Amino acid sequence: MCTPWCFTTLFSVQLDIRINIINNLIKLMNISYLNIYNNLVNLTRNKKLYKDFKYQDTFSDRLNFFLLHFAFFLKVYKKDNNKELLQEIYDYIFRQVELSIREIGYGDQSINKKMKDYLNLFYAMIDKIDNWDNLEFNAKKDILIIFLDKSINTENLVGYFEKYKEKLTNNTLNSFIKGVINL
Repeated sequence: MCTPWCFTTLFSVQLDIRINIINNLIKLMNISYLNIYNNLVNLTRNKKLYKDFKYQDTFSDRLNFFLLHFAFFLKVYKKDNNKELLQEIYDYIFRQVELSIREIGYGDQSINKKMKDYLNLFYAMIDKIDNWDNLEFNAKKDILIIFLDKSINTENLVGYFEKYKEKLTNNTLNSFIKGVINL
């Protein structure tokens, strides 16, 4: 059997192998979580989030907002839902993030490094927002500044994430799985 890392394997065979690997990954993904992913992507595209940026927003900025939305999502739903279900959603979301990074054109080694960096960032976000409800307004601003340092007006962002958390609390996880919800 030819493998992608053999020097004797033709490029077209290597490409076919990679395409098959990606297709198998896509088949393994649970399509029912696509609505959650699409909701998070749509929230991340909200132009109001970027209005106070000093510089033009980048893929990295958008991914930071995406990860913040997902961190709040997990925070709200972790206490009332099945841990295995949330783990499946987590796995699905990060497979989608990895595919997005691949689409940008990063190589395999770069993707592994980027994914490690983004996972560490995500865990830091979860750690910082875990006590979000018990924090004072200025402490919440400081948390957002850590992850969104290009933003000038974090007061608006604190209000935005407060409203987002409230919307999540008022909707069930099932409603996010079954359909796209307008937040």
